[in-house]
Amino acid sequence: MGELQFPLKNDTSRKIIHIDMDAFFASVEERDDPNLAKHPLVIARHPSDTGGKGVVTTANYEARKYGIHSAMSAQKAYELCPKAIFVPGNHEKYRKVSEEVRQIFARYTDIIEPVSIDEAYLDVTENKVNSTSAVKVARLIQKEVWQKVHLTCSAGVSYNKFLAKLASDYMKPQGITVIPPRDAITFLKALPIEKFHGVGKKTVPKMNEMGIFTGADLYEKTEMELIQTFGKMGYSLYRKVRGIHDAPVAVTRQRKSVGKEHTYGNPLTTEEEVLTQLRQLSEKVAASLKRVGKHGKTIVLKVRYTGYETVTKRKTLPTYLIDKQMIFSQASLIWEDVAGIEKGIRLLGVTVTNLDPVTFENMTLPLWEDEK
Repeated sequence: MGELQFPLKNDTSRKIIHIDMDAFFASVEERDDPNLAKHPLVIARHPSDTGGKGVVTTANYEARKYGIHSAMSAQKAYELCPKAIFVPGNHEKYRKVSEEVRQIFARYTDIIEPVSIDEAYLDVTENKVNSTSAVKVARLIQKEVWQKVHLTCSAGVSYNKFLAKLASDYMKPQGITVIPPRDAITFLKALPIEKFHGVGKKTVPKMNEMGIFTGADLYEKTEMELIQTFGKMGYSLYRKVRGIHDAPVAVTRQRKSVGKEHTYGNPLTTEEEVLTQLRQLSEKVAASLKRVGKHGKTIVLKVRYTGYETVTKRKTLPTYLIDKQMIFSQASLIWEDVAGIEKGIRLLGVTVTNLDPVTFENMTLPLWEDEK
């Protein structure tokens, strides 16, 4: 019972590198002001400027010694280390540095999948330096990133994305970890269960109730047990703990939406505040759409109240949203339907989806006009 009818197949032929920039935002700030490197550095607005609101984007390794980490409240970070330096952060600067780093990746392979501003997967099975060693390619990339942008990164090398990602987290900062096929299962069995991608805070207690605390415990469970308890994730975890994950490095991700959202330290409490913010968000979305050469027919408004209740409503139009005024107009109409200002607004988001290139437009053809 519970045994598979077909043997599992594991493709170990690929050579995948996962590059993760080390404390990226904090490292950029330290690079531009070396004095910051001597102190605990937190990328967030100082809680004294926000009435105790806001969250930590990232922190340097000196600050992490005090237990400070990303997604922690800025107030908590201040309590843990009152002498820490708080820097609000400059996302436009970080985006430009990220682009420089990606240009370095492109010198080694064209098969690149950016995951976020500070990490990416690279398939170097075949590469532009004609090296048979993925480890050598990873070292060359680390060296060039340091020489060109004066930042460090950690690299994970393996035969699939799942293992490469785990490996890059294993030895930070400036680390390089290799998981060859012969070592994969041993490595995975030793991992705490919460290190497996997809196993979140809510899933860990459920795993623990089943006696699953490590990869070794997970390995002992049958596929049917895992599927019955965890559904699709159980199917995936059964394979991952056996080192099987065949998702390719996705070179071109079709842009499905363009959106902007903002979390407010001081909740919005008036209609005027909401409309002002919607106008600003709409302008940013319009600018982003122009930059990527897209327009779309569906607008989505996201509203999160102070009680963390979140409402998302969308509206699809017969024509394209082509400028900031059209986007704002439609967003404000949806807001009239949502309302609830008395609850206080913690977050607003505006997204345009159902995208097409700007060259693709509605055309009205005069097929049924009377011929003169």
